[in-house]
Amino acid sequence: MIARFPDDFLWGVATSAYQIEGFPLADGAGPSIWHRFAHTPGRVAGNDTGDLACDHYHRYREDVALMAELGLNLYRFSLAWGRVLPEGWGAVNRLGLDFYARLVDALLEQGIRPMATLYHWDLPVALHERGGWLNPDSPHWFADYAETLFRALDDRVPFWITLNEPWVIAVPGYLDGQLAPGHRDLFEPPRVAHHLLLAHAEAVAAYRALGHHEIGVAVNLEPQYPASSAPSDLEAARRRDSFVNRWFLDAILFGRYPEELADIFGPAWPEFPDESLARIRCPGDFIGVNYYSRGLVRAAPGSPPLNAIRVTPPDAELTAMGWEVYPQGLTETLVWLKDRYANPPLYITENGAAYDDPPPRAGLVEDPRRIAYLREHILAAATALEQGVDLRGYCVWSLLDNFEWAEGYSKRFGLYRVDRTDLRRWPKASAGFYRDVIRSRGAIVFRASAPPTAGCAADAVPRDATTAHVSRAD
Repeated sequence: MIARFPDDFLWGVATSAYQIEGFPLADGAGPSIWHRFAHTPGRVAGNDTGDLACDHYHRYREDVALMAELGLNLYRFSLAWGRVLPEGWGAVNRLGLDFYARLVDALLEQGIRPMATLYHWDLPVALHERGGWLNPDSPHWFADYAETLFRALDDRVPFWITLNEPWVIAVPGYLDGQLAPGHRDLFEPPRVAHHLLLAHAEAVAAYRALGHHEIGVAVNLEPQYPASSAPSDLEAARRRDSFVNRWFLDAILFGRYPEELADIFGPAWPEFPDESLARIRCPGDFIGVNYYSRGLVRAAPGSPPLNAIRVTPPDAELTAMGWEVYPQGLTETLVWLKDRYANPPLYITENGAAYDDPPPRAGLVEDPRRIAYLREHILAAATALEQGVDLRGYCVWSLLDNFEWAEGYSKRFGLYRVDRTDLRRWPKASAGFYRDVIRSRGAIVFRASAPPTAGCAADAVPRDATTAHVSRAD
């Protein structure tokens, strides 16, 4: 095992605009689909909204000071499309753009490199009413928006991410209806996904003409394990692997979709022209990896479109989201990316855990389970580095307890607790732990001896079962 991470390894945190900024309509901003979704009764737990969130819009300097105290050298954040272009296109809202310019300047003053995500799920309502991501013009809208930001900020922003988790946009947003815009239509996700991929490609092309640094995409990944060695479960895990992990990456890096998708969607899967498939092959400079857990998959005939369901292993260690703690899945995911896609540069752009933290005592929130989660996953990242993965940085999700989408404020991921009455930021013990990780370049995680969590047990699945990643001959 390595003794510490490389000197040039980047340590950061990640956030997104609608989840922390608050005041989404301030200073001439246009509403997003998440503003509309959250204001629809019954869509979000507790009918919470992002109207106030963490008020990062006004308290960003306070939050940048917290980042400096942690010793971060990277901050991944997103820009709200509607703050910059209230109608989604056309006239720029100078006040909205100036907010992001001030944020970038504040980061640079503290030696923190900005990593700006162009789209983290908050499409302007004005564009949604024109069809949103179902409209074939949506890639052009996105490229115009991206160009606006490249021209304004690329002299100070060294890392750009086009899209955050396009799978989540397409599936929970347009198939399951769990997230904005809340559609439930089998025929929509393939079209939405294709337009998102074209949007990524057009934004990368625009950056090649205008930019001077690095641009990539952030995808949510999880290794898929069969729940048993039964052939039906093995096949179910392979289907879900194509659906979750390879749908977008095969398109971006190979210019093709996994063959399984046509069977999964059946008549809802379109015939995509060869020309458009060639256009979506647009790797960028790096891949951002958002990792939280694995998928344990059981065949479930009659559960379309996958005819497969996720299950939870008995006695698994779970986060407050109900997600299994499975750190070795991060190593497997990173090594799989190396092997399948010729070792692209990688950043872990999200990794973290929600727990039911206690109230602060003596000014501190004790969160030992989050510390254990972070330690185990940082060790998993180190193992991937040892195996030759070109891993360049790690971001904790998240800096602050925030608006956790459909969960509202009921789930807490932050290194800092945000009091919902006065928005005061309370440090958690995990913030101090992460500060020490950064100061030691990760050395403390190798020195610390912590017992493995139940979720790390090697026999949580049958011993002869293998992950879909490993078992597939591809």
